[in-house]
Amino acid sequence: HDIFYVDIHTQVFRVELSCTGRLDSEVTILMQLNLTINSSKNITVLNFKRRKMCYKKLEPEVKSPTSDKNSSKAIFDPVNAAPTTSTRVFYISVGVCCAVIFLVAIILAVLHLHSMKRIELDDSISDSSSSQGLSQPSTQTTQYLRADTPNNATPVTSYPTLRIEKNDLKSVTLMEAKAKVKDIAISRERITLKDVLQEGTFGRIFHGILIEEKDPSKEKQVFVKTVKDQASEVQVTMMLTESCKLRGLHHRNLLPITHVCIEEGEKPMVLLPYMNWGNLKLFLRQCKLVEANNPQAISQQDLVHMAIQIACGMSYLARREVIHKDLAARNCVIDDALQVKITDNALSRDLFPMDYHCLGDNENRPVRWMALESLVNNEFSSASDVWAFGVTLWELMTLGQTPYVDIDPFEMAAYLKDGYRIAQPINCPDELFAVMACCWALDPEERPKFQQLVQCLTEFHAALGAYV
Repeated sequence: HDIFYVDIHTQVFRVELSCTGRLDSEVTILMQLNLTINSSKNITVLNFKRRKMCYKKLEPEVKSPTSDKNSSKAIFDPVNAAPTTSTRVFYISVGVCCAVIFLVAIILAVLHLHSMKRIELDDSISDSSSSQGLSQPSTQTTQYLRADTPNNATPVTSYPTLRIEKNDLKSVTLMEAKAKVKDIAISRERITLKDVLQEGTFGRIFHGILIEEKDPSKEKQVFVKTVKDQASEVQVTMMLTESCKLRGLHHRNLLPITHVCIEEGEKPMVLLPYMNWGNLKLFLRQCKLVEANNPQAISQQDLVHMAIQIACGMSYLARREVIHKDLAARNCVIDDALQVKITDNALSRDLFPMDYHCLGDNENRPVRWMALESLVNNEFSSASDVWAFGVTLWELMTLGQTPYVDIDPFEMAAYLKDGYRIAQPINCPDELFAVMACCWALDPEERPKFQQLVQCLTEFHAALGAYV
């Protein structure tokens, strides 16, 4: 049993198996090639089985190897002698074996060069990322990892066809939308607009004051969502309709509308309870900017606590069989006690245009937050909300970075189906990233339920507190 060590670089080698010339015999030869790529655990074994025949007396037309005093090897001269059938078979077998070895060597060389380039690229990315802390602005290059989920083994060579369906919101008329909120309509005289908190192309969010109807001396602060003069009837209708998504629901981590103003001659207004630190996404990005000067401004334990609150609100929606369809940090608000509440997505397309994309169906959708079944088949469920929660958790841990920022929205479906996901954020514990990864399983049935997420995050939050 001879062992030959072969370098991975392209080369040609030959193995000579000589006969002694003392016996007529036929022997079975097993050639085993062990191919190792990158890791000693990754071994491919190739077995070649051949028969070799040796003769005591050679045929007259074959040059006797024993006549050569410098060699005892049974090597035939193909020019001066006509080889026998067995000899011809032997040479053909050896030739095939050498050809296979040569091809394998070429493949190994190509794979090695490719892996070296990838390692160099990953090293350069990790080097640039490691120099940045969680507190620095968003200059980190996003990495993508192939997720080891059971359903991602089949590669995709073309983009799946996106099914285009009519948006039900656009089929609702303005009159119908106003009729749905007529019972909570109030007079414009009770509303005083103060500062503009956010502004888009056709929408605005104000900090407002609402005068109590029974006691005019009492006031309370509110968010006021409204539109500009150039807003179309469709945009006004969508604002009113989407504002009703959480209406009638009562949970400490939800923020449904309380009143509307739909008087003739006035721009429609939607009122929600006020949260003094405002939009969660903008709050996280502000923390990222100021944290360099105030490292204790927001802790990892605080971020996990926010995630628990969002999961609790979504668990309530799941029990009520309500599907949000647009869960993200931009659709949450926060106060100075770090209490987080989930809101509807009214005006979000206008206020955060970079988070929504049209895939050829004239409908802006939060592509980077959507599960694969939602992208491809327009299917939404509590499981697709779980996927979006995983992305929202990633937003929390990166202090408001945009996921999949360098992936073309048209390529997202094929990208996810290939099994790729956003990488583990800097300073994010492995246990927390494992929670995110579970939310991104391709099969909706394999994703955790919101109640499980609440329990898991609560236990992790308690473990963090044990070290403080």
